[in-house]
Amino acid sequence: MDGMTGLQEPRQTDFFDRPDGSADRITVSSGDFLKNAGIVGLKYLLTTDGAEENQDYGVTSDGQGLWLDRNYVKKSDWTKMYFQAFVKKYGQHTAYRAALEKIDAILEKAEQEDFQKKDCREELKFINDKLLSNSYRSGFENIRQEIENPEVYERLRTSKLKENLETEELCARLEQLRTFLEQEQCEETFSMKSIIYNYINRFWDGKSFLLRANAAKNMKETFDADFSAPLLRYVSAGHEKAKELCIDCGEKMDAKERVSIAFMKDQADDLTRKRSAFWNCKVDAWLCPVCAYVYALAPLGFTQVGKNFVFVNMNQSLETLFDANPFRGSLVQGAEQEDEEKYASWIARTIDLLLKEKSRELGNIQVITRGMGENDRYTFDVISKDVLMLLQDENIRKDLNMLSHYPYMKTGKDFWNIHENVILNMLRYCSQYAVINRLLKMALDKVNGSESALFRAAFVYDVQLRTRLLSKDSGEKTGGALMNRYRVRDEGYQLRNELLGAKGTNDDACIRGTVYQLLNALSVGNVEHFMEIIMRVYCSTKLQVPNAFIEFLKDKDTFTEYGYAFLLGLQGSHYEKKEEVTNE
Repeated sequence: MDGMTGLQEPRQTDFFDRPDGSADRITVSSGDFLKNAGIVGLKYLLTTDGAEENQDYGVTSDGQGLWLDRNYVKKSDWTKMYFQAFVKKYGQHTAYRAALEKIDAILEKAEQEDFQKKDCREELKFINDKLLSNSYRSGFENIRQEIENPEVYERLRTSKLKENLETEELCARLEQLRTFLEQEQCEETFSMKSIIYNYINRFWDGKSFLLRANAAKNMKETFDADFSAPLLRYVSAGHEKAKELCIDCGEKMDAKERVSIAFMKDQADDLTRKRSAFWNCKVDAWLCPVCAYVYALAPLGFTQVGKNFVFVNMNQSLETLFDANPFRGSLVQGAEQEDEEKYASWIARTIDLLLKEKSRELGNIQVITRGMGENDRYTFDVISKDVLMLLQDENIRKDLNMLSHYPYMKTGKDFWNIHENVILNMLRYCSQYAVINRLLKMALDKVNGSESALFRAAFVYDVQLRTRLLSKDSGEKTGGALMNRYRVRDEGYQLRNELLGAKGTNDDACIRGTVYQLLNALSVGNVEHFMEIIMRVYCSTKLQVPNAFIEFLKDKDTFTEYGYAFLLGLQGSHYEKKEEVTNE
């Protein structure tokens, strides 16, 4: 198994950088995807703290580990660094930050002559609800004695902000509240309360500040007790006589130092209750404090894109891993459609990165996704060398680029991201015909915009066709095959003109029923019914049935490929690709 793409056997690599015989370095080696996400998070944390690369930390000579200077580890405040890193990455997208923005927006409106307090009703409700939530209240209690003007928050608790307040009083209270919230400890505490329950607990729980019994306790104190203090004690002690082994790195540890991996979601059951999975019911799935801290950083290694957390797990080296998961912060907020646009941009950026690598050196690359819902689980997509080769095709990339500029179709109240679906189909070796069929049916609906749906369907069909022709088992020459398929499309367009001309109209309402029947027959692979409809329609015209229809009878795949080309033309798609075909 690749060194960074799956679960591994424990490695006897020691935390000491053995090649130079030094005992002054602690090395964190790569592992499964969560360990690697933690290493990416560790790099982000070190960068945020201002650590100096190649002095305080660096990548090992083999590229498979991140070393830390032992003195730097001992003198650092790992709890403070943890909180600072998470606030920096996710702080801009918390309820705390949103409340400040709404305060600023109300104060700005209040300066206008036509200011109406009733227009701020929703903003005031948001400020009250978010700042007075149970988690924010407990956070306030933890820092009450350490901050200035706590009475401002106390007043909010006893007297909420309302639109019936006098304008001057409302503005004065909002300005006081803003000054109070902008205190460094308020920012960190309130931001972390949002981050813990919206980001961190999607990856781990049941420990430290995410243990139910610790909900009202000081977050930093609980994290220090469960992660930071054990880390510092572990790196300062000797373990020559220790008998326990870390399941991840293989290092020795004492029984009192071991940490159950069950705090990571979806990685293990409660090991104190469910022991039947282990030999002789003896649990040995323990982490050392160093690995436990690294795993706790996993949420920092993922990037939030749209409605998902994503992580690209590459197996070349840590440098490649860092490049594939740049420290760009989270891509959230804004309207749903804007989020989806950013997701498409992330996919395109990742593909561009992968294509810069030499394909022969790339192994299987995992793209791990986890939804933001509490019950969502990890999903795994593998980008193989075959897919990378397809994505290197100039014409496929042109099609994908066009779809990335026009990725959406509105379906009811939601937006369907076609570009994302096409990319994921390629990664998962799925055909694009379901996407094409849905688009062609949407093209029949004038409300959703037939031209835009047909426009997208044509590009998706081109991606599907070229993907099939460039695959290893295709015996056809690309140029000739493209000419044949687009000739069939043109014959569909010719039939369209004949039928509309006979009716003396440009409105294709008269052929929508026929198109719908053909789409249904095509979607279920019913060649007989499809040909029956085609023969009946052609008999009503002066046109001859194209010879290409004989190809329909070869096999199901040929029928599907030719069928969708014909329907593209029948529904009005008639743009030429002669230059592309000629170039091939």
